[in-house]
Amino acid sequence: MKRFIVIVIDGFGIGAMEDTASIRPMDVSANTFKSILSKYPDLKLPNLSYLGLMNAYGKESKYNYFSSVANFGKSKLFHYGADTFLGHQEIMGTKVSRPIDMCINESIDQIEEELVKHGHEVKRIGLKPLQYLLVDKLISVADNIDSDLGQAINCIAPLDFISFEKLLEVGKIVRSVVKCNRVITFGGTNNTIDDILNAEETKENRYIGNVAVKTKSYLHNYQVLHLGYGVDSSVQAPTLLGKNGIPTVLLGKVADIVVNPYGKSISCVDSTEVLDLTIQAIQDYPLGFICTNVQETDLAGHSMNTQWYKELLEIVDRKLGEIIPLLEEQDVLVVMADHGNDPEIGHNRHTREYTPLLVYTPNTQGKYLNIRDTMADVGASACDYFDVEKPQFGKSFLKDLLSKSSNK
Repeated sequence: MKRFIVIVIDGFGIGAMEDTASIRPMDVSANTFKSILSKYPDLKLPNLSYLGLMNAYGKESKYNYFSSVANFGKSKLFHYGADTFLGHQEIMGTKVSRPIDMCINESIDQIEEELVKHGHEVKRIGLKPLQYLLVDKLISVADNIDSDLGQAINCIAPLDFISFEKLLEVGKIVRSVVKCNRVITFGGTNNTIDDILNAEETKENRYIGNVAVKTKSYLHNYQVLHLGYGVDSSVQAPTLLGKNGIPTVLLGKVADIVVNPYGKSISCVDSTEVLDLTIQAIQDYPLGFICTNVQETDLAGHSMNTQWYKELLEIVDRKLGEIIPLLEEQDVLVVMADHGNDPEIGHNRHTREYTPLLVYTPNTQGKYLNIRDTMADVGASACDYFDVEKPQFGKSFLKDLLSKSSNK
């Protein structure tokens, strides 16, 4: 048995980073876990506490205590801002390039020109001066107005009328032109292009796009692929491990946003389901790299719904209680986050926070893993664990973890 398992609790920060005042001043008071504990002081997370959550957080609560046996630290975000897509590219070992925030109208001429050059029919829609593109009568190319504005362009289509592969062709052309964080290609069935266009909204007199949930794309047979800026999947952990014969399994939202050319990827949102899939993967793979994203915690943060967030943490904790006994002597379990999403801060966007780094392996206890400069140390550690080529970025923590002396 030799498995490296990563569970990412999406949006679960433990306090604002020092650079937040200059990068995201609206986040200077952010502390996702503190906000939840403040509202629900009776919250009990025995398994996360055992793994060292309170150690990483830096204080105890009414029912959650420091763990003398935990291996723990916390990590900075290397990527600029606080983003799920970039966060996961970083976790997998990418030194993420800083994208340029932009709206579609800043590049609409170049996007249209490139699409026409490739034989596509393009029509501008919307009201001047804010317009976006309708491509081949079936694809909306517009601003993403559901997350931090300026970070993404959406390409949305009704998949009863066009294949996802054709949609992806358009997405890749758009990606070749724009320098924003992401181009997100997605769609579903049982909706129409009219459903998508009727979801049109504008924000800040600058951005125009289609509100994703109103497009009805999520309801049936949803497919999505995120195309990142400056991301080279060939130097990320899943590719490096897979090409060396190590099985790789990506579960939850990470399956949508990280390239996994040699392995198995299953997209799902429900927290219980994705953690049950994790348990099944642990049982099915005596050797392998497994990475799971628990997305609903991030959705709770976006919804500013602290009660839901608290209930989701309880689900995660309960499922960790089922996972830990399954681990064998050589297995490594990492529980972490990708950024914060403080439900009580007063806005519904991600927050730039330190993330916990909780590392369990049955025969090692009480190791302090320090404050890591980047979450890429996780991908680097996974490659080190399986003795394959290093990813582009990150420093392995295995030496600190497995050394005989305790530096806690």
